[in-house]
Parts: sequence; C-alpha cells; structure tokens
Amino acid sequence: MGDEQVAAPSKQRRISQRGIATRERILEAANRLMFVRGVNATTLDDVREASQTSKSQLYHHFADKQELVRALVKYRGALVLQRERGGLERLRSFSGLVRWRNALVQANSLNNGRYGCGLGSMAVELSDQDEQARSMLLETFAAWEKLISDGLHRMRDSGALRQDADPEKLATGLMAALQGGYLLANAAHNVAPMEVALDMALDHIKSFLSEPSGEPTR
Repeated sequence: MGDEQVAAPSKQRRISQRGIATRERILEAANRLMFVRGVNATTLDDVREASQTSKSQLYHHFADKQELVRALVKYRGALVLQRERGGLERLRSFSGLVRWRNALVQANSLNNGRYGCGLGSMAVELSDQDEQARSMLLETFAAWEKLISDGLHRMRDSGALRQDADPEKLATGLMAALQGGYLLANAAHNVAPMEVALDMALDHIKSFLSEPSGEPTR
C-alpha cells in the first residue's frame, strides 16, 4: 500500500508564473468591472475583453462564472481586510476611530458615494444566489468586525472606554452604520448620508469614553 501511495500521480495542477499573472489579471479586471456594474450585469466576455485574455485562457483558470465570482469574493475580501488592518490593527483611541472614519468617507467621496462597499454590494447580489459565496462574505465581514471589536477591547483594557462598554455590540453597530451609510450614499450619489450614519455610531461609542474627549467626529 505504501508503494501504491508513492506511485499515485498528484492531482494538483501546477500553475506557471505566467499562468499566475494571467489569473491575477483576470481577477483584477473582474474586480473593476463588477465593482462598477455589479456581478449580474458583468459577463465573462466583458471580463475576457477587459483582461485581454482568450476564452481558452479564461476557462483554463475558471470553469464558469460562478467559479470566477467565488474567486473574486476571496480576492476582494483579502484586499478589504488588508486595507482595514492598516487602520484598525493598532486602534487604541477614539481619535483613531475618527481617522478611520475619515479615510473611508474620503475614499468613497472620490466616486461621489457611488457603487457602495465592494463587499456589501456583492452580499446584496449573491446572498440569495450562491450559498458558498454568502458564507465566504460572512466570514470576511466577521473578520472586519473583529478588527473593530479588538480595537475597542484595547481601548477598554487601557481605560479609554468604560468597563460597561460592550466591544462586540459596539463593533456590530458601527459596521451596520458603515454598510447602511454606503448604501444610502450610493442611492444619493453623495457621501453625506454615510457621514451622518458613521458620526451617529461614533457618538454612541463616544458616550462610553471614560473621560469626554472633546474630539469632533468629523
């Protein structure tokens, strides 16, 4: 049996560096298109044209649109979490939360509030269509929310937040305000609703500060 296991061919498909670059190019093109147009309105031919790949190249890496979309959920989730770690992994103060809020609003203002959150828009389209994609999105949102709650825990442990503050509930409320703000900003093509939603959530967190910070939420 041991010899048979050694002799058995590997089922893993090795991808060359060129192949890796092609796959990355396809995902980058799909990410751009589906962020603006949405998942359902973007076809594989759209992605193929934008990525300058042939049908054979596209289907070599992704058997169908569902497989591409699932890969994109993972790809976009990794990009968002990488960005969010930059603003949240060292969060220890309310002023840090304000800076995080300002960065998100400023980035969204570049599109005049259009298109919403890259993850939130996918969740709206895919949650009732693809259970695996929904589950992947849920895991990414949970990781994002944990970055917030971990920062709030550090604030509570340091005494910046009162002991009766609940970091998990505050993080959920802040995430809900953020996603709702993205949605309303997209509908209005204006970041003002996003600013209001985030500021109200931050004011609630501010009410749990051990000492009033006197810091504005804008």
